[in-house]
Amino acid sequence: MSRFMKWLMPVALLALLLGACTGGQQKPAESSKPFRVAVVMPSSISDLAFSQSMYDALVGIQQEMGGPEKFEFVYSENMFKVDDAAAAIRDYASQGYDLVIAHGSQYGTSLREIAPNFPNTAFAHGTTNRTFVDEGVKNVYAYEAASNEGGYVNGVMAAKLTKSKIVGIVGPIDVGDAKLYIEGFEKGVRETDPSIQILKVFTGSFGDVALAREAADAHIAAGADVLIGTGQMVVGAIAAVDEQGGKVLWIGTQANQTKLAPKVIVANQVYDWKVVLRDIIAKIKKGQLGGEALLITLKNGGLRMEFNENFSRLGEAKPAAEAAIQGIINGTINAVP
Repeated sequence: MSRFMKWLMPVALLALLLGACTGGQQKPAESSKPFRVAVVMPSSISDLAFSQSMYDALVGIQQEMGGPEKFEFVYSENMFKVDDAAAAIRDYASQGYDLVIAHGSQYGTSLREIAPNFPNTAFAHGTTNRTFVDEGVKNVYAYEAASNEGGYVNGVMAAKLTKSKIVGIVGPIDVGDAKLYIEGFEKGVRETDPSIQILKVFTGSFGDVALAREAADAHIAAGADVLIGTGQMVVGAIAAVDEQGGKVLWIGTQANQTKLAPKVIVANQVYDWKVVLRDIIAKIKKGQLGGEALLITLKNGGLRMEFNENFSRLGEAKPAAEAAIQGIINGTINAVP
């Protein structure tokens, strides 16, 4: 055997061994670039409601994925004007973000027009189930909340807590998750105590704090001693409740609002959008840029109830609420309006 062959045989054997260990293939290197997300929101990231729920979720996802080096996000807040939001959505898409989120169903028409112009960018919007797949759009995700579930639980608590047998609802616009939440609340109240009177006002606005306060004041004057509401405007209603010195209670939704009035806020249904964001991001990484509608529920943890443990008058309302939560999760309670 030549000297060359004696040298070649061990090298060839080593190569075969390495090939067997790796399956004959080299593992592709992971991208060093962060996953980049841009989001447009109708109100402030500190609104203790809809916009904050998304901002908090993005912060949580960033922490889960390993920080800004792995997950980067930017946002535009207070985009009440749809035209301004549309311009921001288009601008973010042109900058090559992996995912552009239009956090508001009012942005749907704009997104339907913009998304086809950026076929390599994934978009998402909510709360809605419209992905526009039936119109040929392939790169839009939709997400929504089964807000009627927490609404039902809050209705059970309201029915247990009211002394006047009158409860009040401060609604924004009768659409989307606001509509579902209010309908779920009404069902929870009626199935707990059908004798309770439910007062309801829609202000026609998600953000008009003054109108929300006026509606709350009217309910209180009519004898309501437990109030709920939804949307960014609820800070006005909560202020009206807080001024009653404990005679009137509030039950919140979308984000934890307890710090606004810790002595009178009983509990909050909290939206945790991380549940759908994880799913959307995983699908995008696999090459699926849209075409699905996702839902947060009590069962999948996207909705959760957070009780104010410093509120001393929970009494039987808490165990009744916990029983309702379990019933909705296991299917023995139907919270669908």
